[in-house]
Amino acid sequence: MATRKVTLSLDASAVEYAERAAKAHGVSLSSWLSKAARREAVRTGYRPARQNAQAAERLAAADEAEVAAAEKELRAEG
Repeated sequence: MATRKVTLSLDASAVEYAERAAKAHGVSLSSWLSKAARREAVRTGYRPARQNAQAAERLAAADEAEVAAAEKELRAEG
């Protein structure tokens, strides 16, 4: 998956929530924020251009696979 570095300013409580959620799901903060931003964009009405729909589906599947792998790892650790 292609990534792009960005600089963001978030309020302290938003960062704390995101860090805790990312840790609970066993993913990096960047990965968690990326997925959250994509989910919120779709929830509020954004739809990718038709040519990007397949790429968006692949990214979503990759996110789900990452979450499943992290959950499996956490279960294995007990």
